[in-house]
Amino acid sequence: MPKNSKVTQREHSSEHVTESVADLLALEEPVDYKQSILNVAGEAGGKQKAAEEELDVEDRPAWNSKLQYILAQIGFSVGLGNIWRFPYLCQKNGGGAYLVPYLVLLIIIGIPLFFLELAVGQRIRRGSIGVWHYVCPRLGGIGFSSCIVCLFVGLYYNVIIGWSIFYFFKSFQYPLPWSECPVTRNGTVAVVEAECEKSSATTYFWYREALDISNSISESGGLNWKMTLCLLVAWSIVGMAVVKGIQSSGKVMYFSSLFPYVVLACFLVRGLLLRGAVDGILHMFTPKLDKMLDPQVWREAATQVFFALGLGFGGVIAFSSYNKQDNNCHFDAALVSFINFFTSVLATLVVFAVLGFKANIMNEKCVVENAEKILGYLHTNVLSRDLIPPHVNFSHLTAKDYTEMYKVIMAVKEDHFSALGLDPCLLEDELDKSVQGTGLAFIAFTEAMTHFPASPFWSVMFFLMLINLGLGSMIGTMAGITTPIIDTFKVPKEMFTVGCCVFAFFVGLLFVQRSGNYFVTMFDDYSATLPLTVIVILENIAVAWIYGTKKFMQELTEMLGFRPYRFYFYMWKFVSPLCMAVLTTASIIQLGVTPPGYSAWIKEEAAERYLYFPNWAMALLITLIVVATLPIPVVFILRHFHLLSDGSNTLSVSYKKGRMMKDISNLEENDETRFILSKVPSEAPSPMPTHRSYLGPGSTSPLETSGNPNGRYGSSYLLASTPESEL
Repeated sequence: MPKNSKVTQREHSSEHVTESVADLLALEEPVDYKQSILNVAGEAGGKQKAAEEELDVEDRPAWNSKLQYILAQIGFSVGLGNIWRFPYLCQKNGGGAYLVPYLVLLIIIGIPLFFLELAVGQRIRRGSIGVWHYVCPRLGGIGFSSCIVCLFVGLYYNVIIGWSIFYFFKSFQYPLPWSECPVTRNGTVAVVEAECEKSSATTYFWYREALDISNSISESGGLNWKMTLCLLVAWSIVGMAVVKGIQSSGKVMYFSSLFPYVVLACFLVRGLLLRGAVDGILHMFTPKLDKMLDPQVWREAATQVFFALGLGFGGVIAFSSYNKQDNNCHFDAALVSFINFFTSVLATLVVFAVLGFKANIMNEKCVVENAEKILGYLHTNVLSRDLIPPHVNFSHLTAKDYTEMYKVIMAVKEDHFSALGLDPCLLEDELDKSVQGTGLAFIAFTEAMTHFPASPFWSVMFFLMLINLGLGSMIGTMAGITTPIIDTFKVPKEMFTVGCCVFAFFVGLLFVQRSGNYFVTMFDDYSATLPLTVIVILENIAVAWIYGTKKFMQELTEMLGFRPYRFYFYMWKFVSPLCMAVLTTASIIQLGVTPPGYSAWIKEEAAERYLYFPNWAMALLITLIVVATLPIPVVFILRHFHLLSDGSNTLSVSYKKGRMMKDISNLEENDETRFILSKVPSEAPSPMPTHRSYLGPGSTSPLETSGNPNGRYGSSYLLASTPESEL
């Protein structure tokens, strides 16, 4: 062979070398198919860049251990919603009765779809864009929509981590800065801040000291510099955790996924020892069965299942794509789902134990304040002492004694009772006060911790736990953005990841202005929920109805080494799509019937007021929803009318370091047939079709050997003399 031939040059160089088919056939040594990757991406079904995909299977990063992978999936699925949204939904939707719809939907929607995402990611070994392009090119827009939703969620989610960082650093002082209202001096007179006095110390600290919030979403108020710095710290932490992909984020998961359970266990033990903890737990688990028939409860339970398991974001697919082909993802789906549910219940126990303690404290405070009012009425003869039961001792007044006295006064002074301004001071009323989302963590829980012995220690632990929970979810969210983009467009990993973090920080400044909390509500409650529902239902349809449930089950059987339960077949094929269709319809109706709004903090009133979004905010909200779902119809239309290539006419054959690496397209019919089937045209069993049109993932290629057991994979043509494809 000449020294200056292309083949000789290739053997001494790792650079890409483009060669004609004639060069390859005339000069190349016989290919050792066990050591090299040969792939022809021209099969019906349009599997674009299949040769590169085969090659990357060898070079693709992998988890260092199964434990690291499981912790990554747990860190992504177990997040801040388990700590504050799930307990709030339990409290709002009937206590223990809420667990019934949640468990039912977890079994018929959550686990099957979680298993589906794990399986397609592990099977195809690509991010969300590559996976859904492989399954159904016309629905390839699903992957792009997942990336956009991940971006939306990441923008505001990291702001919440920034809030936790702010409280974390503020916790290193005694007493805690939110334990008492600030006092201002006017000469020799000390005056308590009016806004704080009307509300509470923890509420004032949250809205005024932390957020410095404006009265409405229309009042920007400029940037909050404290939260801007915290947001910068949060994005710096996330950037360092994900800059190297799973090589860096996998190590972070050992701490960020396990530490929250240590804190939750400590809080549970501490909470159960608090006075009134049992009252809170009993209140939580006392079911209100009428709530089980409320469609709104089922809708909220389904939404919580989606967010809890991270369905539709692409993070689950991204993490599973780094697994080995024979990994038991069925076991992973059941394990992670159980741990997620267990964490939610554990967090709810902790929250209600602490809130039970807080409710008793507040109830005692209510009794003392109203007893002082009654004593004042007795001294001014507004009330007669005959109304006070003889056994009542005002110096040691119990809640039971106060309730008895309250009922007597209400019965005697029925006509003028409201003018007395007495409160019933019932423990149930305190326990029924629903505090959702950030209010549960940054107001209710922080107030309870001020009554703990060594309160700074518990505060530091609590907010460090929130930071780690948020970090685990953010790593998965970033993987849902970076992995599919890097896989599809081959951009440099480190540069693209850093660029994403910088871009997200600057866009995230929207959320750290004084009205930023209202934008967080918009993104959290509305912009992601409906697009996620659409994405998940289309994922299910793409696999179950377009790619084919039977075909997918057979591939899982060969990949896992056993056949999954037939339960999944019926869930994927019928039950899950139907349930999600009902959920999508209900969400759209709910959005139309109840105008979107937010809880605004009015400084002058020192109270919350529910306001509807103004027209410009509604336009922004609708734009966010449209932008998140727009790639799906756009890609479908472009590929349906052949305006965008689906890869069906591309022959991808390449070499690098002794292996093929360069695309060869539009070969002559005789050359292509000869290259695929043999070196001599006469040996080819039949000529190759002049055009291979896209026939869909369930179609059979003309070149597939009928007896080939792996022909159904649809990832590449198999040579007559090659072993079965690994993909």
